[in-house]
Amino acid sequence: MNKLYLLLIAISLSFLSFAQVVDSKAIEQEVARIKGDKSYLWGEGRGTSLRKADNTALDDLISQISTTVESDATLWEESEDDNFKQTFQSTIKTYSKATLNNTQRIVNEKDGEYLSFRYMKRDEITKVFESRKNKIIQFAKDADASGKKGQISDALRYYYWSFVLLQSHPESQNISVEINGESRLLKTWIPLEINTIFSNVKINISELTQETNHQTATLSITYKDVPVCNFDYSYWNGQDWSNLICAKDGKGVIDYLPADATADNIRIKGEYVFENQAVIDAELKEVLEQVDVIPIRNSMMLAGTSGLSTDKKKTEIIHKGSEQQITEGISEAPEKASTMINVSFFKPIENSDDYLKIMKEIEKSIVQKQYESAKMYFTESGYTMFTQLINYGQAKIVGTPDYKFIEYEDGTICRSLPLSFSFKNNHQTFLEDVVFDFDSDKKIRSLSFGLSQVTMNDIISNEKWDYQVRMTLVRFLENYKTAYALKRVDYIESIFSQDALIITGSVVKKYDLPDQQTIPVQSNLVKYTVQSKEQYIKRLRTTFSGNEFINLRFTNCEVRTSRGGGKCYGIQIQQDYYSSNYGDTGYLFLLVDLNDPEKPIIHVRAWQPEKDPETGLIDIRDFTL
Repeated sequence: MNKLYLLLIAISLSFLSFAQVVDSKAIEQEVARIKGDKSYLWGEGRGTSLRKADNTALDDLISQISTTVESDATLWEESEDDNFKQTFQSTIKTYSKATLNNTQRIVNEKDGEYLSFRYMKRDEITKVFESRKNKIIQFAKDADASGKKGQISDALRYYYWSFVLLQSHPESQNISVEINGESRLLKTWIPLEINTIFSNVKINISELTQETNHQTATLSITYKDVPVCNFDYSYWNGQDWSNLICAKDGKGVIDYLPADATADNIRIKGEYVFENQAVIDAELKEVLEQVDVIPIRNSMMLAGTSGLSTDKKKTEIIHKGSEQQITEGISEAPEKASTMINVSFFKPIENSDDYLKIMKEIEKSIVQKQYESAKMYFTESGYTMFTQLINYGQAKIVGTPDYKFIEYEDGTICRSLPLSFSFKNNHQTFLEDVVFDFDSDKKIRSLSFGLSQVTMNDIISNEKWDYQVRMTLVRFLENYKTAYALKRVDYIESIFSQDALIITGSVVKKYDLPDQQTIPVQSNLVKYTVQSKEQYIKRLRTTFSGNEFINLRFTNCEVRTSRGGGKCYGIQIQQDYYSSNYGDTGYLFLLVDLNDPEKPIIHVRAWQPEKDPETGLIDIRDFTL
């Protein structure tokens, strides 16, 4: 090798080494300067990787923040609660990398070891807690709004999350929220509200089914005497608490009770923690893990028997295999949740006898688990969907169906067959109203999970649209949610336009907003990730293959038409997402062309974890049509 070349390399390496030494000394001097300045808080860490060093530095900084907060008498002067102080000391660590975005960092590398030095101005501490305070208040407001709409699971979830986060805030003794023009102190108001909600929930058994070695009870669940929109619970089966069951539209189920159980000794526990759905929010998830579950006295209930009649019973023969089972129920059940809907909106068919006979045969095939016996009542594609639905979970009929047969386009809609779905490898049971779509030949061409009564009312109560438009919107949303449940990725791919805009929002802090690709909605608190249709479908396939089940629940639906005319709609809806390994709640926006009801086209799909305090939710007004 050329000697001159070797000499140049040696000189270069020597210069680089000298530059590194100089740079290293400058870093050490800057670190020493900050350490000597009492206006800063700092933490440092060393490690063989930058991540390890940085995590240690953050832990060190958080420890200093905790000490500083505890020594600040103004923040603690009204707190004489030792339990609160202990809880706060444990949850202060949840102000981690996800929330300490206003810290600065100096990195040095020396002899294969990394040094991370994290620091912040002492007077910036209030910013560390400001974001969490806003979230505490927003959760409390969302809870109050949900309770007023009968969305009991949502109300309990938001109240409890607000209360848990409150335990991690140094000003928790003083944080208030304004509700209906009155200031409410959260530390006392939230526990009262949670207990009040539970005290207004009434659970009655409307039907008892005696089977070979167990009983099944159908429940009527009301809140202030109105069927609940949603309510999650478990029950004591004699040995353990059951899977979590998601009631819908005032209807619940208790399955596999011991044969000797009596209606007046069934213990029910209302769910309010919703830990699985908290995974979307890193700081909430961390706080829930740090804080022991706060007991709520009124969450423990007994199922009532006012729904059971002792003098007016009906007996039905249910064939199960070669055996006959007797079902004892009630002819005068409590008012059904379906009465929440303006039933006069629907256009019933004149003669439903043939359809009713078909539905009875389908019921029998489900009870006997002899599904092929019902194949003659389906089109080829309809039967494929039927088998997909049966395989979705361990399907079981809940109570006695109350069918309504409705005119729609060239066929007939049957609403609905109530089914419960449970899963072998997961502790979750869902109740769904299955809707059957008959063609003009009285063959079932498709099935779907029905919308909740509240969501359906949001659509059909809009009298400025004709019957066909409202029914088309209902059917679109029902088919959409069902496609995700049954993992019909080919169908989902077909309803997104080739150039569809698919947006996912995530929360960031004002002072740390990175550069990103954005849509025409400007926000300082939410960043938007934009995917192509191809990217979204690829990710969806992975999600479907990795989950035993997916279930979507919709509430709070608002629909607006485009200014450009035609049947192009902006659908804004609150979505609860459940899967076998993940759960979240957020806001879904769909911009969809329904000019051809059989071939809907989605141009925009946007999802936000929460409302932006400044710009609200993405909706149709944010797009030029």
